[in-house]
Amino acid sequence: MKYNRKISKKISKLASKGTQFIFAIDFDCENGFVLTPKEAEKQGIFYDIDGNTNFNYQKKKPPKIDFNVKNIDFGKYKKAFEIVQYHIKRGDTFLVNLTFKTEIKTNYSFPEIFNNSKALFKLLYKDEFVVFSPERFIRISDNKIESFPMKGTIDANIENAKEKILNSKKEFYEHNTIVDLIRNDLNIVSKNVQVKKFRYIDKIKSNKGDLLQVSSQICGESPDNYTDNLGDIIFSLLPAGSVTGAPKEKTVEIIKKSESYDRGYYTGIFGFFDGRNLDSAVAIRFIQKENNKTYYKSGGGITALSTAENEYQELIRKIYVPII
Repeated sequence: MKYNRKISKKISKLASKGTQFIFAIDFDCENGFVLTPKEAEKQGIFYDIDGNTNFNYQKKKPPKIDFNVKNIDFGKYKKAFEIVQYHIKRGDTFLVNLTFKTEIKTNYSFPEIFNNSKALFKLLYKDEFVVFSPERFIRISDNKIESFPMKGTIDANIENAKEKILNSKKEFYEHNTIVDLIRNDLNIVSKNVQVKKFRYIDKIKSNKGDLLQVSSQICGESPDNYTDNLGDIIFSLLPAGSVTGAPKEKTVEIIKKSESYDRGYYTGIFGFFDGRNLDSAVAIRFIQKENNKTYYKSGGGITALSTAENEYQELIRKIYVPII
């Protein structure tokens, strides 16, 4: 897959010098930015990467959030779903992450969403988009490189929600496919790769109630002097498997056929290098302004066991803000 070598080289150059920087790369691996914290702030770009931040938080009590969603037409979704199923039945792909953008309206500005949302990874890009992601992409520290793919979502208020999602054949197949893909990816850039934790549950609080998310932890030994080649390491792992599918290259082609828009930075990645260690996230839970309208981008994994109705509901379920 083609990628932006200019961004890759800049990442490696700054990392080899021990310079702190924030970066983001879009889904197509063509666009992005690499900036020092001060440069980012001057350009109206703010981040919070598991506590590393350049944002000045306001502690005043936020107003009650209004969050209105104009759900996409089910028929439109089903048409895209059927394209994906056609390619699954042909054997072109095992799993496709199908996404859509949904128009929303809220009384919160993007800085207010950033300020008040509770998420491990957040990015505010000028007045264009805001991300509050629960999913870590890769973390490199202490001679380890780790990835934490997140695949599987259920409403926590459903009776026996944890047992239902962990016992679902469809959810198991989907999650296992991505774990296998990420394990293979990490083998490209590290050694002694192992699945440390398989299918553990995280709870996410939101304005629409609690959600349960299923994740796994995959770990390998990072190469010596990894900072000298950090850009190449990152791009070797893109696009992120959990928001693409398997096999990656063919699945990206199917995504382009079935989705009706360009993802842009949505489902790309963003992260922070602190001078020694790297931490990064998948750019999901994503709100963007386009042509005086505001859109929330969301989706889910489609397998041979999927139904259009269930996947459509999952797409809607993921349209939330972690503000309560």
